[in-house]
Amino acid sequence: MSDALKPRLRKVKILATLGPASSSASMIRRLMLAGVDAFRINMSHGTHAQKAKLVEAIRGLEKEFHRATTILFDLQGPKLRVGNFEGGSAELVKGDRFILDRDRKVGGSGRVELPHPELFEAIGKGDRVLVDDGKIRLKVIEAQDRQITAEVMVGGTISDHKGVNVPDVVVPIPALTDKDKADLQFALEQKADWIALSFVQRPEDVAEARELIGEKASLMAKIEKPAAIDRLNDIIELSDGVMVARGDLGVELPPEDVPPLQNKIVAAARQFGKPVVVATQMLESMVSSPTPTRAEVSDVATAIYDGADAVMLSAESATGQYPCEAVQMMDRIAQSVESDPVYPARVHFTKTHLEPTTADALAGSARQIANTVSARAMVCYTSSGSTARRIARERPAVPLLAMTSSQVTARRLGLLWGVHAVRTRDVENFEEMVAKGKRMALRHHIAKGGERLVLMAGVPFGISGSTNVIHVVRLVGDELERHEAAKS
Repeated sequence: MSDALKPRLRKVKILATLGPASSSASMIRRLMLAGVDAFRINMSHGTHAQKAKLVEAIRGLEKEFHRATTILFDLQGPKLRVGNFEGGSAELVKGDRFILDRDRKVGGSGRVELPHPELFEAIGKGDRVLVDDGKIRLKVIEAQDRQITAEVMVGGTISDHKGVNVPDVVVPIPALTDKDKADLQFALEQKADWIALSFVQRPEDVAEARELIGEKASLMAKIEKPAAIDRLNDIIELSDGVMVARGDLGVELPPEDVPPLQNKIVAAARQFGKPVVVATQMLESMVSSPTPTRAEVSDVATAIYDGADAVMLSAESATGQYPCEAVQMMDRIAQSVESDPVYPARVHFTKTHLEPTTADALAGSARQIANTVSARAMVCYTSSGSTARRIARERPAVPLLAMTSSQVTARRLGLLWGVHAVRTRDVENFEEMVAKGKRMALRHHIAKGGERLVLMAGVPFGISGSTNVIHVVRLVGDELERHEAAKS
């Protein structure tokens, strides 16, 4: 293992978005050294050729540091926008009437094209239409097949191609556009570890994406539409993980509703044992400032206290002036929170209920054993990652070293709370797994001589989800040296 990359015993993971400020191989390397655990590639901008270079740089770090790298491709999803205005913009006055129609002529202060026929079928009287992230707010007075008449509730300048949100409506548009399908195919060809699905409104959206993805990548549903909240459990059940996309939620819902919803989504994901990412504007002021506001620091801390698996940087690392500083700040916040004496109690404020299975029962027991014997770490051998997910769901007080022979599994575990994934050769029996677990814990500085480990495994080996053994061992200080000497 490279001396440049220190062992990362922080439990919560940092997901950083790559963009113009962080597209070079050298900057991506600096971000990983600063504390990034996984990289987000935003498919809303740039070309496939540019994205392929990002993937190449990230995978290069895997070879350099001998640590699995995790890549999440974030699909754009449908974008609802108004048409063009004469002169590029118009002024809307509160109380005036404003028309959205299907006429392709340039608009003005009284009307504009809305080039989305599906919306005319779904919108009704009393529904809200928000333009430009809610800066312009309209309320529908009358809805017809080709024309929507609305009252301007909040006026201002409206300009070409500004985004449209309709929070009161389940939009009859699939979550995957033709562009998304092309981007998805590209992402799978690039061996993406995670695919983030935008514009999820119902479980059927997730099912459609799952059919296209199969088992080629893990699927993360972005919760950014109010309609998704109504079917939250069904959506989580069909997904491999979820993202709390607070930016769009904050546009379509009153801002004061977002914090309790964030808490609800995190708690629900934890009940299902699925990783959950809290995203958007976490350290927003660091786009242009080397330090965050105190409110932003508290915001990141709250997500960590709630037990989120990962916290995400968006513009801070993609287009900001201080990408490395933003990562370092998030890392310091996480370390401060996780060293707080009340953190273990806070992170278990959300009660998770074990499934009536042997594997779940052992995962819960292993956490208790680790606490009782003051173990330094937990170790498991996993082929699919299911054992690691079960243990992480219990939020143990110590790190989890997950060993796997699958590069795919090691990479996908990069967004899982408290997990340090190591790719290693397959093992044939329990004794070999114990010996290898001890060596890996020493080699990766997860534990040192004299400390205890709690190991979990499934016997016989090679059967996914068959965890049935807990074993406690004590490390010997020269164990790794003796093994290396024997090999030579």
